[in-house]
Amino acid sequence: MPPERITLRQWRDDDLDPYAAMNADPAVMEHFPRLLDRAESAESLARQRALITERGWGLWVIDVNGAFVGFTGLAVPRFAAPFMPCVEIGWRLRREYWGRGLALAAAAAALAYGFERLHLPEIVSFTAASNQRSRRLMDRLGFARDEAGDFLHPNLPPESPLRHHVLYRKSHAAPPPAWPPARSRPPVQIIPS
Repeated sequence: MPPERITLRQWRDDDLDPYAAMNADPAVMEHFPRLLDRAESAESLARQRALITERGWGLWVIDVNGAFVGFTGLAVPRFAAPFMPCVEIGWRLRREYWGRGLALAAAAAALAYGFERLHLPEIVSFTAASNQRSRRLMDRLGFARDEAGDFLHPNLPPESPLRHHVLYRKSHAAPPPAWPPARSRPPVQIIPS
């Protein structure tokens, strides 16, 4: 098996099929309000591509050896919460790529870009309280839980079991995560736009 070449890159038209399949996978979307149909995925792809073109950064495609794996990167949330304004890091991977350390390597590169290239003082991450997989990744990336910042997501109805969200923060001055060391992660190339 060839070594994994991870690239964070701009979205392309041919990403739509695997992106739409990922957004229609119940396991991938377990901690989201609903599955997305193809038209919603196409709209999301166009929006992410436009934001990267406009700013030079955003939620990039994770490309591994030429395959669409998912996305990770930086975004400005589109809802109001007490901890805003902020920049968040996010990710979503196709199920067949889970458990290989790809999300960790790609998200660590996106964090480094935010701190070293964009000079952000802080990056936040949040998810539904039930999303243990994402919370473990936040821990591994060196984020600190901010229990006082936990919130009820304003875009979800009161009866939604996903409404309670947990907030994590990482400052530029925070030490890098102790595990895994950067030298043991596969290298990641970022093509900003």
